[in-house]
Amino acid sequence: MARIGIDIRCLTDGKRTGVEEYTINILEQLFELDKKNQYVLFLNSFHGSNFDLQIFSKYKNVSIKQFHYPNKILNLCFWYLDWPYADEMIGGVDVFFMPNINFIALSKKTKLVLTIHDLSYEIFPESFSLKRQLWHSILNPRKLARRADQIIAVSDSTKNDIVSQWKINAQKIQRIYNGVDENFEQVDRNDPKLIEVKEKYHLPFNFVFYLGTVEPRKNIPTIVKAYDQLRSLNNPQLEKYKLVIAGGKGWKTGKILDIMRESKFTGDIIFTSCIRNEDKAAVYTLASLFVYPSFFEGFGIPVLEAMRCALPVIASNTSSIPEVAGSGAIMIDPDKPDELFLAMKEVLLNRDFCANLKEQAQKQAIKFNWKTSARELLKIFSKTIDK
Repeated sequence: MARIGIDIRCLTDGKRTGVEEYTINILEQLFELDKKNQYVLFLNSFHGSNFDLQIFSKYKNVSIKQFHYPNKILNLCFWYLDWPYADEMIGGVDVFFMPNINFIALSKKTKLVLTIHDLSYEIFPESFSLKRQLWHSILNPRKLARRADQIIAVSDSTKNDIVSQWKINAQKIQRIYNGVDENFEQVDRNDPKLIEVKEKYHLPFNFVFYLGTVEPRKNIPTIVKAYDQLRSLNNPQLEKYKLVIAGGKGWKTGKILDIMRESKFTGDIIFTSCIRNEDKAAVYTLASLFVYPSFFEGFGIPVLEAMRCALPVIASNTSSIPEVAGSGAIMIDPDKPDELFLAMKEVLLNRDFCANLKEQAQKQAIKFNWKTSARELLKIFSKTIDK
């Protein structure tokens, strides 16, 4: 029996963006799978956590060590003093797992398993605020990756980036794909939840949908431009489709919202905040088409979620997205709005093509699940302990 520490500080804010979704889902499946090893969760929050820790309380081999130090002071100690050791703070462990990069100090005897989701801060630094760029610079993820005994990359694209950008031996990097909950699926058309969710988010009857952080890297202006082209055709079959942009506000959101307001069809563009996790499947079911022309992704969970709900998807042909989408989506060049426009037009006007795309999407999406991800993670822990 091993004792495994897990850093869950990324859950403190109670958000459910990509890293949080990854952490919650893979840990739940890991704890369902492994009843033998002891897990100790490391959490620090000066003002308390907005995350409901009760979801882990049902697992008898899981305990939580919660501290209440000011984060800035603790991070400064980790960074500048390389102290205190987080593994010793939680009583000592054989392996310490970090599901995301963060400031940390560990004793030399403790082995580190680290998940890296993407290197967007290295490859697209202009997509981050100066504050976030400074944070990454001080954190020095490359140094943390070199300290790690095993690295988990969520896609082959991310693995290749780690090798090429940081010159880290590919042998210590294991690709483990993200998943989607097995209960995450298209909602039955007769389910009253659809009406409830439609009214809750003020959604139209027919709409093109984007879900993700509203920031430059996600390439939302290209969606707006393609939508303008689509509506400018003055085709009666296309006039019924609105555009719904949903997601949390990120870096330079204001400029993106200005582009939406300047659209010739701004009255038919709806911006709503993040969709609650329990409502996502219903919104995907209500949508007519999902578009995701992001410039760069470490994985792209929204693409997988949309395909799981049998929603036709148009996504970028860059970074990790082709790995996830496979033959289940139309791939376009994110730098060419015309390609997105033509793909949108084809999906919305060609019923047979749309039906086939939906079928291919579901076949592709079923290949990804959190149980498999957790099983592979457990193998990594065992391999690391045995070294």
